[in-house]
Amino acid sequence: MNRTLLSRPIARCGAAALAGLLAVAALAGCSPAGSTGSGSDEPIDWKLTETTAAPSGDIDSFTFASYAEPYSLDYAYAFDYADNSVLANVCESLLRLNPDYSLSPGLAESFEHPTPDTWVYTIREGVMFHDGTPLTAADAVASMRRHIDPAVGSFWFSVYQNVKSIEQTGDRQVTVTMTGPDSQFNLGMGGSAGVIESAATLAEKGADYGNSTGGVNCTGPFELTTWESGESITMTRFDDYWDESLRAHSGEVKFVFMNDPTARINALKSGSVDGSWMVPMEAVPTLRAAGKGDVLFGVNTAVGDIVVSNLDGPLGDVRVRKALLLALDRDGILQAAYRGVGETTDVMTTESVWRDASDAARTAAFDDITSYDRNVEEAKKLIADAGAEGAELTYVTAPISNDFAVISQATVAAAQSIGLKVKVETVTPNAYTALFSDPSARDGVDLFYTSWYLSSPDALEMYSVLRTGDFSNYGGWSNPEFDQVVQDAVAIDDPAARSDLTAKAQQIVNEELPWLPLYRAPISLYLGERITGVQPSIAFMYYPWAATIGAR
Repeated sequence: MNRTLLSRPIARCGAAALAGLLAVAALAGCSPAGSTGSGSDEPIDWKLTETTAAPSGDIDSFTFASYAEPYSLDYAYAFDYADNSVLANVCESLLRLNPDYSLSPGLAESFEHPTPDTWVYTIREGVMFHDGTPLTAADAVASMRRHIDPAVGSFWFSVYQNVKSIEQTGDRQVTVTMTGPDSQFNLGMGGSAGVIESAATLAEKGADYGNSTGGVNCTGPFELTTWESGESITMTRFDDYWDESLRAHSGEVKFVFMNDPTARINALKSGSVDGSWMVPMEAVPTLRAAGKGDVLFGVNTAVGDIVVSNLDGPLGDVRVRKALLLALDRDGILQAAYRGVGETTDVMTTESVWRDASDAARTAAFDDITSYDRNVEEAKKLIADAGAEGAELTYVTAPISNDFAVISQATVAAAQSIGLKVKVETVTPNAYTALFSDPSARDGVDLFYTSWYLSSPDALEMYSVLRTGDFSNYGGWSNPEFDQVVQDAVAIDDPAARSDLTAKAQQIVNEELPWLPLYRAPISLYLGERITGVQPSIAFMYYPWAATIGAR
């Protein structure tokens, strides 16, 4: 799950935190496990939906199905769909990441950047925590400092890795001093890394903070009411919420944990559950045929990639990496895994995270690149030139979801078509997530799959993870020119100027292929016939989407 992700060296992050963070990366953007197919393999007719009709009025309550129970509602550890889809409605960040992936003021009514090394946030007046106490700058300082506390082991430490100090410098002012210019820090304040919690609550709850016993005490349009472990989470409307434009239309929202996809889809079909994010694609025809609601598709930032995790073997030759990508039937993968919903891609970002880029940067990033349209004959020539005929690769997969199975099978077929051999090792989901957190788990592993989403509105986040020595640079790829381009880009505040360098980074990766890009697909959402008002977008991970839902 990334996914996501905000990488950079994570030296101060504890091992347990790393495991959780990268476990999410492994699953980011993937449909939940299981098959709920309709028996048809016809392509799904789809289009992006920006928003749904405004509610006709308020509603007493509605229910949403979640494919898993949250790992934690502690913002320092909330790094997965199940966690953040709840947390986004209960807790709030300094900035607000909107459904169109723009940033706007949140609990910070404004911010300033007076020097290249400082960010200054003015905390909004008149905001109340759910226990009735007022939001203060001291709460912001305490909340943010947790990310740099080794004892906490925040999954979001990477956002804070260049932070020197976090201090209250006025009644409502917080100043963050960096070790050097870092444009990415402020962009990260729209996600979990920017969440503000009551300092008193953090001190009182201690190790129980964010779990089913301790809960949370934040400022969002809903407050956490109950967490029945293994069953459900209920949140209720917070009547003293500060932002009238996002006052909740529903008095109550209940999240029910439904690990079995068949049960989840049957609940949606029957109307016993009103909605769900991340609908398995194979279930879309069934849900549409039931006529009880709508399947919608929204903006996403995820790209499905095959990670090249061993550059000491045959894949250390870029010709072999290019050959494998040229041999892959990516159109077939998209059809088999996602019923044609999405499109193949030669790069590792989506246009949605280039919103503030210059026109020249967009052209360079998406047009002035190498295309890897399927060409098995060309791929065979590259293998011959590299002297790699008969080389064996190890591909690791897990029984997590349909796309995992499809992509592993497609990789085997592609390799065989050009004279390579692939040994597929199937491991448990837990062992699979270790690939992202434990370098020793990748010993002898050449390839594995991820769908990698971004948590800020800047494509540079993606390329930060591929710098030399970065923890998430799983194959140890190194390119000095690339490293310098990314480092120079991080130091640039102006998004248009920064995008020109980010486009250069994208071009280098497109040529070198440290990971093999496959496809990009939209986020999916089901809304039952009782409810409306939400904007389908992967920003549901951080935006209070449930507050916008009311009666049809």
